[in-house]
Amino acid sequence: MQDLLLLIHRIPYPPNKGDKIRSYHLLKHLARDYRVHLATFVDDADDWQHVPAVEALCASSHFAPLNPLRARVRSLGALVKNRSLSLDYYQDAGLARWVDQAVATHDIQRVMVFSSPMAQYADKLGDARRVIDFCDVDSDKWRQYAEKKSPPMSWLYRHEARQLLRYERQVASQYDASLFVSAPEADLFRKLAPESVARIGHFSNGVDTEYFSPEHVFASPYAAGERALVFTGAMDYWPNVDAVQWFCDEVFPALRAQDPALAFYIVGSRPNAQVQALGALPGVTVTGTVPDVRPYIRHGCVAVAPLRIARGIQNKVLEAMAMATPTVVSPQALEGIDAAPGSELAVADGAPAWIETVGALLARQHEQNASMGRAARARVEDHYSWPSNLACIEERLECT
Repeated sequence: MQDLLLLIHRIPYPPNKGDKIRSYHLLKHLARDYRVHLATFVDDADDWQHVPAVEALCASSHFAPLNPLRARVRSLGALVKNRSLSLDYYQDAGLARWVDQAVATHDIQRVMVFSSPMAQYADKLGDARRVIDFCDVDSDKWRQYAEKKSPPMSWLYRHEARQLLRYERQVASQYDASLFVSAPEADLFRKLAPESVARIGHFSNGVDTEYFSPEHVFASPYAAGERALVFTGAMDYWPNVDAVQWFCDEVFPALRAQDPALAFYIVGSRPNAQVQALGALPGVTVTGTVPDVRPYIRHGCVAVAPLRIARGIQNKVLEAMAMATPTVVSPQALEGIDAAPGSELAVADGAPAWIETVGALLARQHEQNASMGRAARARVEDHYSWPSNLACIEERLECT
């Protein structure tokens, strides 16, 4: 069994949000065929309890504490150095020393990097075979943020978009393979980094269809008589915050006027102050962290993903489809997902379309929505298996 260095920007457990879901399955997959030496950060005090679960998958590991506030302050120094703030945010001398020692001790010749800021720890490993999973084109995400914000934040985000793209291109030009979460993300990066076209690819996210299965029996988390629309996601992530704010402002009041029993549940960890304030609106509930999102999805009438900014693949959409819950998405949330609008899920663009589409699903016969749910689950089972989607990683790591 060969040794492999794995660099991940956030502890890949528990797999309860987008990046952690992908990095956890990547770690599990690599641990089957390699002795994995993992270096990662822990940015949430609650996550230290999960270190043993990650250690069990690794030959050796290093967990560096990261205080988000201090890291943000530290990263501002990148403005005067014309660097990406993301790189300085994840700078840690202790982690760098551990990587140097692990590489020297185990003669590591294969490196897997998860997210662009972690590539700075493999800069000196040019003789090894290096593969990076960028996940999304993060520089383009910052460009989109800049378009939505006013100065000075728009200026800050524009700086980050420019500097991070420069770094992403540098890394891609030096690595043996650069991978993304979907074909559209890979296509976008091919346009932004034409010098690295031949080494750019993608592998899709998967879904644990045994875990996210409608066959499980759950007690309903909703009040008797409630008909719930449900949104799931990390609620300190700005695209999610923007999505639920827009839905509460532009869509939900009209739907509730048609059906006073209708409720909107925002389910996810770390709701920020803006999201918590939505809980004061009639019919809106903000749950915060829940032990299990599946009962909310399973007993929801409709799962909604009204994202106006989205990158990569939305796990929340795949999980709702796997649970056979009727799902409505924006065009942005559908990007990268191979599904048939109309029969497997519904797509709505703009407030009038959302009101009409969700209203139509709520008014339909149960069997019509059940049919959509069965078709959605079949799509996920056929196209979104983690083992088959991750098979390309070994090819990239071992190809000579």
